[in-house]
Amino acid sequence: MVKFSNSRLLALVVCFVCGSLLHGQKRQGNIVEYFGKEKVNEVNEGKVAHVFKEALYLPTKRNALNSISFPTDKVFKDFLMTHKTVAEGEIGLVDHSGTAQRWTKIKVDSSSTFNSPVLRGSYVYLSYKSNKEDVVLFEASGHTQAIINGFPHEGDYYDFGYSLIPIKLKKGTNVFVLKSGRFPRVRARLIQPKSPILLTQRDMTLPDLLIGENLNYQGAIRVINASDTWVKKHEIQVAHQGKKLTSEIPSIPPMSVRKVAFEIPAVAANTTAQESNLNLKLMSGSEQTLDDQEITIHIKSKHDKHKRTFISQIDGSVQYFSVAPSSAHDLEDGALFLSVHGASVEAVNQANAYKQKDWGHVVAPTNRRPFGFAWEDWGRLDALEVLKEGKRIYQPNPQKIYLTGHSMGGHGTWYLGATYPDKFAAIAPCAGYPDLLGYRDSFVKRALSASDEELKRWGITPKMLEEMQKKPQLTDMDHMILRAGNPSRTLKLKRNYLQQGIYVLHGEKDNVVPTFIAREMREVLGKFHSDFTYYEYPGGTHWYGDHSMDWPPIFDLFKQRSIPADSTIQKMEFYTASPGVSATSHFATIVQQQKPLEISSINFNKEDGVKIDTENVSVLKLDLDAMGMGTGKLQIDNDTLEISSTGKIYLHHTNESWRIGNAPSSKEKGPHRNGGFKDAFRNEMVFVYATKGTAQENEWYYNKARLDAETFYYRANGSVELVADVDFSPKAYPNRNIVLYGNSDNNSAWNKLLKHFPVQIKNNQVTLDGKEIKGNQWGLYFIAPRQDSDTASIGVVSATGTNGMKAIYSNHYLLNGTSYPDLLLFSNGIMDYGTDAVKCAGFFGNDWSFEQGEFTWN
Repeated sequence: MVKFSNSRLLALVVCFVCGSLLHGQKRQGNIVEYFGKEKVNEVNEGKVAHVFKEALYLPTKRNALNSISFPTDKVFKDFLMTHKTVAEGEIGLVDHSGTAQRWTKIKVDSSSTFNSPVLRGSYVYLSYKSNKEDVVLFEASGHTQAIINGFPHEGDYYDFGYSLIPIKLKKGTNVFVLKSGRFPRVRARLIQPKSPILLTQRDMTLPDLLIGENLNYQGAIRVINASDTWVKKHEIQVAHQGKKLTSEIPSIPPMSVRKVAFEIPAVAANTTAQESNLNLKLMSGSEQTLDDQEITIHIKSKHDKHKRTFISQIDGSVQYFSVAPSSAHDLEDGALFLSVHGASVEAVNQANAYKQKDWGHVVAPTNRRPFGFAWEDWGRLDALEVLKEGKRIYQPNPQKIYLTGHSMGGHGTWYLGATYPDKFAAIAPCAGYPDLLGYRDSFVKRALSASDEELKRWGITPKMLEEMQKKPQLTDMDHMILRAGNPSRTLKLKRNYLQQGIYVLHGEKDNVVPTFIAREMREVLGKFHSDFTYYEYPGGTHWYGDHSMDWPPIFDLFKQRSIPADSTIQKMEFYTASPGVSATSHFATIVQQQKPLEISSINFNKEDGVKIDTENVSVLKLDLDAMGMGTGKLQIDNDTLEISSTGKIYLHHTNESWRIGNAPSSKEKGPHRNGGFKDAFRNEMVFVYATKGTAQENEWYYNKARLDAETFYYRANGSVELVADVDFSPKAYPNRNIVLYGNSDNNSAWNKLLKHFPVQIKNNQVTLDGKEIKGNQWGLYFIAPRQDSDTASIGVVSATGTNGMKAIYSNHYLLNGTSYPDLLLFSNGIMDYGTDAVKCAGFFGNDWSFEQGEFTWN
């Protein structure tokens, strides 16, 4: 949400990172397969009804002071919740430089693609005249978002070919407005679905079936509900090698698509086949066959490289990870190497880049997608889930766990290593950057002193160089919002690297993640770290073969490092920006902070008695047994405490002194739930939308919930459950996070969950701790504890009226790199003025109160 003076450079940096492909891997499901000239009329989901061949485009220029979380966007605002049409030559906007931009005609090429450099970042306007109401599937690619007859939908900006949106055409003119993304091309067409409810094989998640493992597997396939009714109590029947399994699928709302899990029977122990066919049947509650699909699945030895799947606790979806198991088939008490991939790289290709090791197993998570979340936010959670699965399956030596990765995975290595220092004995970032925003800042600093030849090689024009030199004036509101991003500021946690050995590998001539980034990190480490190795591969570019990450000296360093036993640690430093992200290192847990999401730290030393220095810590938990400390004196900051017990103790900092106390109530903030707002989107979250308002309110809150589900599916390979408020019962969803769409006037679940919370919103009024703000223009996001659960949270996406509902659609909270505190109140001016339209932002206290919290007001 903060403004960036060099936002175009940030986009360039992201393109550098996201554009790098690992050893020429083939991306699965590229939409060219569906839009190729000869195959334009072939589609598995139905019959092509219309291919868009003419359009109008509107060039847009990103404002240098635009917001990353709430981008200002006049065109989006104009089409949102309206039936606006435009004509060729019409002025679409006047950009920030004062230039009028007009809608201009463009036609497709021979592959039915709108393809021109002018499309990058532009809007594309399509229209279709229908002679009746009709249900179709809208299929498009190359766009970041679509607004269809006024309703926003997720795009297909990575050109995967996954986009299939059921829509009801109205009689007359239907308008489709697409925002072009990183590719200067857009494709779109309408498909008449072959049936109201059907399966699509695009974007399946499948494991490899493993010879020698007698277990059932999980796969996932998308079900399209192109009808006006809910899909309930339906099943997927899977037949394989004479065995059958039936999986009940979750409810699917009208006019939506959901990726659902199904079980796959184990493969026969004596099979010699390398692949097999599954028969999938989609069955209605009355046991009618609605669709029937044959799917090919691979069969492998568990000793060969393979894919595994698991059910994620983030949203109950099926995720996969890839493994290069040890070449020693009988390995016990071996090592585990967590390897995180680069942008656009599938986890299976990451594992394939390694030779199998005789002393450990390589496990490669997915980051939820090949691009995913740069190993932050939900990518971070995916890495932790796969690390846990890898430990469960392979039972490694707990002291022999290591972390490495390439490119975006090099960033993931720096970030995960700093965030969870006690989980890894050593880390090896390859061709990586430590911090996305720091990467941008380093790039700016380097570009401003670069030669013309360097600037040309990096693709930086004189105009971009001019933009880089603009510096925004950050307000108190900007700084408050930025604090929510502190868990991603890797270098603020850099001293956590003291707990690990480090091997930094970088190509000498890398121009994707320029080599000066690695040299800057060498300088940073050299000021405080005594156990790191730095190596530039001579002549190496960004990718120079498998040695770009499977580099023997890395594993030599790993072999010499172990995670120390807790009781042997004499000195330890630990830093965190949020106990909800990272709270514990070895025997110490930062349970609560004094200032939320500022950096907290402890400095432990028991070389001469036990001494702990702290910064920004309110409650600290110590495991005395793990520390190897008996009874006696403990010095913490300026206080000396007499320890007369063993086990776990809680130290509380109040009135400038420390005392021994009880564990904080689970109803308070802590590692189990700590905010900010984005933290609501985990813990098998359920989206509960309003149905008790006006027809317009009900329609727009439902569509907002559906849009967020679409977005989480596309960006996170997700599967989110939507529930109408009238069908919601807290007892039916125990200990799960709830994201509530609506306010107390129109969402009947409000009083079941939030009746007594100090934030209340209804039509035309917001009340924040007794302070009333009137008007129908307000949008509000906040997170609150779920009172009937010790662990679950409630996220709220709400508005005071129609104008406020427009405001809540302009957000990027499901995108990594964005910052959202516990609460944000903003007006519908957010799409015009960005952060300047935020009325209130901040963090609740540890007791979830306003009084103990910290908020900034405009």
